[in-house]
Amino acid sequence: MVKSLNVCDFTPREEIERRLDALRGLMADQGIHFAVILQNVDLFYFTGTVQKGVLVVPVDEPPVFFVEKSLFRALYESPLEITPIKKIKETREILREKNVLRGNGAMELDVVPFLLAEKWKSILGYDHVADVSPLIRQVRLAKSEFEIRQILKSGEIVSHVFRKARDIVREGRQEVAIEADLVAEGRRRGHQGLLRMRGFNREMTCALVTQGYSSTVASGGDVPIAGFGLTPAVGQGSSANIVKKGIPLIVDYGGGYNGYVTDETRVYVVGEMKECFRKPYEVSREIIEDMMDYVKEGVDTVEVFTRALDYVKRARLEEFFMGHGEGQVAFIGHGFGLELNEMPVITARHRMVLREGMVMAVEPKFIIPNEGAVGIEVDFIVRKDGLQRIVETPLDIVSIPDSPSGSRDRAAGRPDA
Repeated sequence: MVKSLNVCDFTPREEIERRLDALRGLMADQGIHFAVILQNVDLFYFTGTVQKGVLVVPVDEPPVFFVEKSLFRALYESPLEITPIKKIKETREILREKNVLRGNGAMELDVVPFLLAEKWKSILGYDHVADVSPLIRQVRLAKSEFEIRQILKSGEIVSHVFRKARDIVREGRQEVAIEADLVAEGRRRGHQGLLRMRGFNREMTCALVTQGYSSTVASGGDVPIAGFGLTPAVGQGSSANIVKKGIPLIVDYGGGYNGYVTDETRVYVVGEMKECFRKPYEVSREIIEDMMDYVKEGVDTVEVFTRALDYVKRARLEEFFMGHGEGQVAFIGHGFGLELNEMPVITARHRMVLREGMVMAVEPKFIIPNEGAVGIEVDFIVRKDGLQRIVETPLDIVSIPDSPSGSRDRAAGRPDA
C-alpha cells in the first residue's frame, strides 16, 4: 500500500554513508567529537527522512538516529538503524552509555533557535557547543550523481511549466491567477509543493509572476525582483496587477522534486515589447551565453561576477542591474540543492573556485523604475569541461498574441498603482 503512494527515489544507503563519512572527516579536522543534527533539511540529507527526531553523529562511531514519530515512516524511508524514543530527554542516557558525550560537541547554530539550542545543551550536559553548520554546507556543496538526477527531474517540472505558460499568460489576467495555474501545472507533474531556504525569516513562494510597476517595488528580501504580493504580511509574490501589452511579464518558477529545488526565470510579452526593455534583455542574454562559453571547473566565482558586470558597464546599465535604488542586491547567482540559498554565491567578494558537481542559478536581471523588469535566470551544473543546463527551455522572450477577449479576471483585479 505505502509503495503505491510514493513516487520518488529513497536515498540509497551508500549515499547516506558517503555523506556521513565526509562530515566526520571535517569534524575531525575541527576537533569536533560529535554533532547534533535537528533541522529538517539536514536530517533529510543525512538520514533520508524528515520524521520527528534527532541525529547524533560521533566522529569515530556509527550515527545514533533517535526517532519520536513517525517510527513507521522513518523505518521505511531511512537506511539507518533507528533508536525509538518517547521523549527527547531519553537521548542523554543512551548517548552516555555509548560514550558519545565526550570532547567537543556541535549543533547547527545558524538555524536552530536559541531556546532549543539551550535545551539541548542542558540535555547533553554541555555549557558550550560549536557550530557544525559551515561543515554541513561544505559537505552539501558538490552534488553527487544521485542528487543531480533529482535536480534534473525538478528541472523537468520547470520546463513543463514554462511550456504551459504560453497558453496561460494572457492580457487582462491577474498575476496571481496566472501563478495559480502554473503552480497547479507543477503539482500535477510531481512538484513537492514547497521550497526551502536556510536562515531566520527566509521564506519563498514556489512561483512569482509579476509585471510592470509591481515588479519594480523593492522588498526586505535579498532578491532583485520580489513582486508586490497580496498583503504586507508576506511582502512579496504575485499581485492582483493586470497583465498589459508591451510590458515584460516575469515568470520566476522554483521546481521541487524529492527535496531538490531548481530556480529559473523566463520573460513573456503580450504583443510588441516596449523599446526600453530590449537592451537590458540583450545584455542579460549576453551574460548567460558568455558564461556558457568559458565557465567550468577551476573558474573563480569572482571572475564570473566581474565578467558579467563588464557587460553591464559597457551598456551603461549599472544603475538598473540586479535591482534599483534600495532594492539593488550584490550577487548575480547562487547555489541551490535542498535549499534555494546554498553555496556558491556569485558576488564581487565571495571567492570560491568552482568544481565538478556544484550547481548554481545565474540571474542577470534589470529593473527599470516605473516601467518594469526584464531578465533571465538559468540553472547550471558545473562540469570539468563546461556548464550543463538543467532546464532546456529556450532563453528567448516568449511572444503572446494579443487577446481581444483578454478581459478574463479583470473584474476581480485592479490596475497598477
